[in-house]
Amino acid sequence: MSLSIDSSSQVLENGYGHVELLSGCNDEHEGVIVNMEKPMDSKVFLTALRASLSLWRKQGKRGVWIKLPIGLANLIETAVKEGFCYHHAEPDYLMLVQWISEPPSTIPANATHRVVIGAIVMNDKRELLVVQEKSGKLKGTGIWKIPTGQVDPGEDIFKAAVREVKEETNIDTEFLEILGFRYNISDIFTYTEPQISLLSIIDR
Repeated sequence: MSLSIDSSSQVLENGYGHVELLSGCNDEHEGVIVNMEKPMDSKVFLTALRASLSLWRKQGKRGVWIKLPIGLANLIETAVKEGFCYHHAEPDYLMLVQWISEPPSTIPANATHRVVIGAIVMNDKRELLVVQEKSGKLKGTGIWKIPTGQVDPGEDIFKAAVREVKEETNIDTEFLEILGFRYNISDIFTYTEPQISLLSIIDR
């Protein structure tokens, strides 16, 4: 089946005619956020949702968020049957989410807080390990930064620092100490010492 889109009107054309797409905005993590506001029949919503998901997958989107106000509760069952699950709820809306890219999903669990680490990695020559992001808002900017990542639920922050460095650089490190803590954005910056020097990685 061939698909074409009129970007000005957000209408997808397939073998069955024109299908109006759901209106969504891109987030900084290569996902889509759909903020439903107007009443919609569940059958119309189903057609628009399926067409939109098809397009977003072709565009390489990773996750899709749908914010449903309490007045559109009639659409919940349709979204769930199409693979969406509950993420969190507030008195006036429900947030649904679906990971549509290759696994594993990187969608964070809902929580009252989030802990993120930044690892300062230095070798015996006082060389600092820096990386460039492959996804997110810094992707393609050319900015160099220290390895960072989210602490998993129930995970020790010291182990999280070592794990994140390993995942991002394939360097084995040893945790030494906490250098700083910023509560307002829940960042914990730690110091680790590599067992493999930075130069040996560059030479690879």
